[in-house]
Amino acid sequence: MIPGASVTAAEDGVRALGASTKQSAWLKFGIIGLLMGLIYAPVLKDLALDWWNEESLSYGMLIPPLALYVAWMRRRVTLGEAAIPDSRGLWLLGAACLLLLLGKVGAEFFISRISFVLLLVSLTWTFWGWARLRSLAFPFLLLATMVPLPVVVYNAMAAPLQLLASDMATNLAQALGVTVYRDGNVIHLASVSLGVEEACSGLNSLSALMVGGLLLGYLQCTRFRTRALLFALTIPLSIAVNILRVTGTAVIADHHEELALGFYHSFSGWLVFVAGFGVLYVLAKGLHFILD
Repeated sequence: MIPGASVTAAEDGVRALGASTKQSAWLKFGIIGLLMGLIYAPVLKDLALDWWNEESLSYGMLIPPLALYVAWMRRRVTLGEAAIPDSRGLWLLGAACLLLLLGKVGAEFFISRISFVLLLVSLTWTFWGWARLRSLAFPFLLLATMVPLPVVVYNAMAAPLQLLASDMATNLAQALGVTVYRDGNVIHLASVSLGVEEACSGLNSLSALMVGGLLLGYLQCTRFRTRALLFALTIPLSIAVNILRVTGTAVIADHHEELALGFYHSFSGWLVFVAGFGVLYVLAKGLHFILD
């Protein structure tokens, strides 16, 4: 027997085994991906239609690419961890399937949609292990924000925020010399009445700014407490900028009704978000300088 020939044959056998293992892994991933597509196609289609048709939810279209980009940025950290399959992930897989079933039976879109994110988490845990899942915690958390709030939660939060915005805006407008009084969520001026509807409650800007807070915290801050504080600050910040928006509408309407109810009303939504994001960026820089 020729020693060199036996070594070469052994190496060829190892390469063939490795190629066969890779093909088997890709086949498994392909089957799982196909099943997920068949099961979740209606859920994801409805979610995409909400993003497309509802202006307040349009930010959701940016979330999946951003989550993939962050995961790609962390690929060295993730792949640096050993891939150790963990059967405990199957419990979370079962929970995700149960949530999907409950969402279908109860016609609750939030539950069925969030189950998709949990399914991705459970598959990562099952096939890659806890260490790699932990390295991808932020991309998965970011991906979860693509799912709009449940209708029950939205309705419960909208009414108090409407009243708060109308009350504070009335007080600020009076302080600026505008003759105005409030009746519930309706602001009465000398020549026109402004109703603070659900769209003006601030929940729309809150959702978008919370996503911005997560991203800025991840990119600008290093410690968890700093990121958590920045995320918490998005709540009062979104309420504050929304109150300023309503106040500006009332002040402008007192002098130029058509301008306030026309161009300004349409443009102020984007203006509020840009201003809020700018303040959030300054806060992120400040918190990083002070706390990190």
